[in-house]
Amino acid sequence: MNAFASYLHAFLFGYYPYICLVVFVVGSLARFERGQYGWKSESSQMLRQGTLRWGSNLFHVGILFLFAGHFGGLLTPHWAYEAFITPAQKQLLAVSAGGIAGSLCFVGLTLLLHRRITDARVRAAGGAGDLALLVLLWVQLVLGLVTLPYSLSHADGTVMLALSDWAQRVVTFRVGDAAGLAAVAWPFKIHLVLGMTLFLLVPFTRLVHVWSGFASVAYLVRPRQVVRTRRVIVRGEIVPPASATISPARDWRAAAGTEQPGVAD
Repeated sequence: MNAFASYLHAFLFGYYPYICLVVFVVGSLARFERGQYGWKSESSQMLRQGTLRWGSNLFHVGILFLFAGHFGGLLTPHWAYEAFITPAQKQLLAVSAGGIAGSLCFVGLTLLLHRRITDARVRAAGGAGDLALLVLLWVQLVLGLVTLPYSLSHADGTVMLALSDWAQRVVTFRVGDAAGLAAVAWPFKIHLVLGMTLFLLVPFTRLVHVWSGFASVAYLVRPRQVVRTRRVIVRGEIVPPASATISPARDWRAAAGTEQPGVAD
């Protein structure tokens, strides 16, 4: 490895993760503060359904399993599972589960990408940015599937341990240990760099809506909401509320507490 390649390797796997992390967090907070109305996935379902249901469901199911598998697999210390499963067994489990989830996600994302490319209305509604994002996700997914044969060629789990050690060093702020990935095959390296880049792009794309997905977990523990209707039922018939008979101008003044007796509309 020459001097430039060594420097680039050290930057991409030693410092680039923190650049992406800072932009991911700070950028997401800034977008939430300055542009909450743009905090959405901008669905194109109304334009054309077609393969959207299959594509969206397969993609989201697959990507959620992949995210959970990567998060747990990379950040779980070796000592936490060595009494129950060997590194080789864990790698085989990761390859099997990742292959299934990745295949589902690949089919779903391919359907979504085909729909975006072939339908002029959907393509125009999203613009070049959405198309580029889908292509980037598709390439990242293909790279992930390409790594599966490389993982199987190292049945002892050494590659998995190297990747896990690097990820755990990153999250514990032990910078500068990128040398542990020097011997890892090129698909793994590109897959890691592109994955970090996706986090970098989250605040500037529709990917920002993943935060809403995490926030929706709070619905499981929130207090029950009591919803009361304004309709009044008299003798089995629905009677509109009294405010419905008031003109909009008077209703606004009454709500603001500025209505004065004797003042006509």
